[in-house]
Amino acid sequence: MSLLPTGKRSLPGNNRRIVFAILAVTVAICLGTVGFYVIEGWSLLDSLYVAAQTVTTVGYGDLTPATRNGRIFSTVFMLIAVGVVLYALTSAVHAIVQSELIATFGQRRQSRKMSKLRDHFIICGAGRVGSHLVRGLLGGSETFIVIEKDPQKVEELLDQGVIVLVRDATLEESLREAGVEHARGLAACLPDDADNVYVVLTARDLNPQLHIVARAAEEQAESKLIRAGANRVVAPTIIGGHRMAMALTKPAVHDFLGSITANKLELAFEQLEVGASSDLVGRKLSETNIRSELDIVVVSIRRNHGQILFNPGGDAVIENGDVLIAIGHAESLMKLATMAKSRSLVHTISTAKAVDE
Repeated sequence: MSLLPTGKRSLPGNNRRIVFAILAVTVAICLGTVGFYVIEGWSLLDSLYVAAQTVTTVGYGDLTPATRNGRIFSTVFMLIAVGVVLYALTSAVHAIVQSELIATFGQRRQSRKMSKLRDHFIICGAGRVGSHLVRGLLGGSETFIVIEKDPQKVEELLDQGVIVLVRDATLEESLREAGVEHARGLAACLPDDADNVYVVLTARDLNPQLHIVARAAEEQAESKLIRAGANRVVAPTIIGGHRMAMALTKPAVHDFLGSITANKLELAFEQLEVGASSDLVGRKLSETNIRSELDIVVVSIRRNHGQILFNPGGDAVIENGDVLIAIGHAESLMKLATMAKSRSLVHTISTAKAVDE
């Protein structure tokens, strides 16, 4: 879905129609050229000249058929050429008007859809960093919009079925059109640090509760992005250096993390916020079925007040508002997410286990 998907999908058919019209005119001129060359004995250049005059209905009159057969051919050719030109013009105008109408209606329809979006993500820029982020999000169930103005990148995104807003991400109206006031998070992935700072400043002003992650091309830009309002700053060059150092000195650790990132082990990291109505609240980790039944490892607990418990023991008590950082299979993580929100799944799992036993 994008501001131009419907029009884009209709363009191939319209392009074929225009190409066919041009080809028909070209074939008509070529036939006329051959006819005049053979019948009248003119040079190829003179034959082409007269054929083009006839097809375009210009008719300078400087060269005219002198033979009876030439005049008969000219009469038939003129009737055919006029029909071909009328068809070509009609097809071209129809294709252009249709494309414009489809694009206009598509823009209005998609604008209405975007105005209804809630709790979505906005990706500003689909360059080297942004394109990787898009691929990562495509595998999940999250709704996101990409703001990109480069035609080539827009075409690639549309082919992937990505929601695209063809605009300049640094403009306030672009962020508003993408629904920044109702968005869940925003990633500023533009290649220029100054542009990212501007995007972060604008987005933070429009939505004070927005979670913003920004890319820093230069290390010194990190502090500026934080002051502008970014919650997190990612510097690809620094991260790349750390990964290379790990690959060089700790290859086994690097391979393990790479396997999780590439989903080769069918494992994933997930953050799960514990709601007040969850059965997990007030219980120790050892008293839950997180490890025993779901085969999920809780590697960290972030308390509501900011304290982080790394590798919490079985006696760690889960509190309302805690964020559990867990690793496990996707299906199990989905079950744990439901458990963290409400009581229902806890009883469902326990009942299913009792039935199995």
